[in-house]
Amino acid sequence: LVDDEPFDVRYGQLVSHERSLDMRAGTLTRQVRWRSPTGREVRIRSVRLVSLTHRSIAAISYEVEAVDDTRVVVQSELVANESLPGRDRDPRAAADIGPSLVGEETLTHRCGAVMVHTTRLSGLRLAAGMDHDLEQPGHAVVDVDAQGDIARVTLAARLRPGERLRMVKLVAYGWSARRSRSALHDQVVAALAGARESGWDGLVDDQREFLDEFWSGADVEVDGDAQVQQAVRFALFQMIQAAARAEQRPIPAKGLTGPGYDGHTFWDSEIYVLPVLTYTHPAAAADALRWRASTLAVAEDNATGLGLEGAAFAWRTISGAECSGYWPAGTAAFHVNADIADAAIRYVEATGDVEFEKDTSMPLLVATARLWRSLGQHDMEGNFRIDGVTGPDEYSAIADNNVYTNLMAAQNLVGAAEVAGRYRAQAAGLGVTAEEMASWRDAAHAIVIPYDERLGIHPQSERFTDHARWEFESTGPEKYPLLLHFPYFNLYRKQVVKQADLVLAMQLRGEAFTPEQKARNFDYYEELTVRDSSLSAGTQAVMAAEVGHMDLAHDYLAEAALMDLQDLENNTRDGLHLASLAGTWHALVMGFGGLRTEKGVLSFSPRLPESITGLCFKLRYRGRRLEVAIDADHAAYRLLEGEAVSVLHHGTSVRLDPGQEASRRLPRIRSRPRPQQPKHREPPPHHPGEGA
Repeated sequence: LVDDEPFDVRYGQLVSHERSLDMRAGTLTRQVRWRSPTGREVRIRSVRLVSLTHRSIAAISYEVEAVDDTRVVVQSELVANESLPGRDRDPRAAADIGPSLVGEETLTHRCGAVMVHTTRLSGLRLAAGMDHDLEQPGHAVVDVDAQGDIARVTLAARLRPGERLRMVKLVAYGWSARRSRSALHDQVVAALAGARESGWDGLVDDQREFLDEFWSGADVEVDGDAQVQQAVRFALFQMIQAAARAEQRPIPAKGLTGPGYDGHTFWDSEIYVLPVLTYTHPAAAADALRWRASTLAVAEDNATGLGLEGAAFAWRTISGAECSGYWPAGTAAFHVNADIADAAIRYVEATGDVEFEKDTSMPLLVATARLWRSLGQHDMEGNFRIDGVTGPDEYSAIADNNVYTNLMAAQNLVGAAEVAGRYRAQAAGLGVTAEEMASWRDAAHAIVIPYDERLGIHPQSERFTDHARWEFESTGPEKYPLLLHFPYFNLYRKQVVKQADLVLAMQLRGEAFTPEQKARNFDYYEELTVRDSSLSAGTQAVMAAEVGHMDLAHDYLAEAALMDLQDLENNTRDGLHLASLAGTWHALVMGFGGLRTEKGVLSFSPRLPESITGLCFKLRYRGRRLEVAIDADHAAYRLLEGEAVSVLHHGTSVRLDPGQEASRRLPRIRSRPRPQQPKHREPPPHHPGEGA
């Protein structure tokens, strides 16, 4: 407050205002010059950080400088059960459950307070504590008070022109389903003491050191598109922020940024987010997979309840239990099990982490392989069928032999057999026999992959191409997303695709398709895919680049990258779309960089659209740090750290020695006619440089 006038940018005069997120320092800074309604002027500067190295600490440095002689009061609060903005009718948004915390304790001390609450239904205990370091000229009044769900520290001082006061606020959190109130109270008090010992400068230095190490193996540089350049770093920063201290807990669909989806995690985590972390900060990927493994018993109970063997992991969850009661899009989306297996296989391949493979990956692969063997069946011709499932496309449910599901299940089955063969003693402890391993391989080799000879493409699932096409011409732009305007019954009976399904199969199991099939499949599904999910654009960008639609790939890259920065779906208020942010990295590194793994070897097939003049990215692989720099004609490969390694460049082996650069020419890209999208659902043309 400035002479009793509350500082509020909606009142008085906002002389200047700037807010900046520093993704190298890991801080959010706001600088304001404000004139109160009574004409008193102040400068305010706040710097905030959520520590990536101190387990439960956030901190704020808040400074107020007087331009005129004035009295300033600064209030710092802890508030529980604060109301959130109203919800709309979108069923994907979070539920409005009202105040959910029940107070157990509110105590004040020195320049701070501790509050302990429990959640009303689940009984999870949460403690929050705050403490402050104060700097001010001359005499000041400090008051600490607390009642109910609010604790407050108030500092009042008179400032002459040029004088300033500073308040450094330290906040600590603790949570547990088992620990006592007093134990959590003590935990946050101890965390605050540790943060005070580091001090503000120490917290800032630790944050910068952590992020310097992260960016040294994760940065992506884009020449020719300033918007995408900013967006991919924003994406990487948000992913590391969501995952760095998850500590064997799930990575929610919204990360740590908002209440959307009620904090639940989905298969998005394993297919979109974990590949990025696997190649940039693998420890976080391992932690997320260890969380999945910790829910294995719940998944096995779920499978038993469905009359199946093995483990059926939840499609939507926080603690492992299924949180979605919607049958077609939830229970039948068995592909989540193969998605988890894919992430585990990818992590082990990229890191060579043998102990993780034995202790975490093998139980996951074995349990999910048993599910597929139980869920599927051999028909009279000996083919292995998986019927009545929902693939990634939630506009097609309870389908037979979904290509994505079957290809991913086949990888899961073979992967389980291979890991069980490598570690026979551990496999025997899980009850795996030679006969069971053989049955997994048999099922994988005989799995049904539908193909429509008439159209020369793979149907998304059996008989999908026999359905009538959706009436795109008569569907106005105001009717999207379709799920909010049409019964699912209508959607399930038509050729209309919510998000990349068959196209995602081509990205993840590319070896199952010829280049000609990929091109025909991609063009066919472009005409049907409405992208009513933010998951889609990144995948479409990857495959558009692979089949030669370079400008279209750039358009899809921009859609994925700017989904939140430009609020393209008008729902960023519910939190960021973490998988779409991950799709930005996928589009650049897997699309234009052509990153794949081929029989245990890193493979690159780089190609750039004319609008991007250069692309350089770093990644981590088996204890090494690599850099790939691409321009219009060449790709340069550098081994920045670690032992010599060989990679593939468009199928040709390239040996990388420490500190050396290997440069190779890029092949010419065959230009192909741009495919058509459904009416009103074309990706917006992206013009690099506009609005950057």
